Amino acid sequence: MHVEITGRHVDVTDAIKEYARRKIQKIADEFRSVESVHVILDIQKINHLAEVVVQGKHHMHLDARESSPDMYASIDLVSDKILKQLRKNHDKIVTTHQAGPKLGELEADRAEAE
Repeated sequence: MHVEITGRHVDVTDAIKEYARRKIQKIADEFRSVESVHVILDIQKINHLAEVVVQGKHHMHLDARESSPDMYASIDLVSDKILKQLRKNHDKIVTTHQAGPKLGELEADRAEAE
């Protein structure tokens, strides 16, 4: 997985890069379909903005944006938000592929037939 961290109007320190990379790595460990993540950090007056763009297999493209007075808090909020989106996307894929009857239903049908 490719992780890119950039800053707009801000010099991104090594500590912030490492913190963002650790948060994103947790997401990548849980979802193997993620191919690349781009983290964009920005400062606008007193707001610290964090944006995450995730691209993955099967044309998956997700993005999330959060702001707060602290850059670390913005990174926490945006990582939680993108994790929620990834889980929702994963659940949607899993439920659409499980269209057939479940094993318990098949056994109940056999019992009724006998």
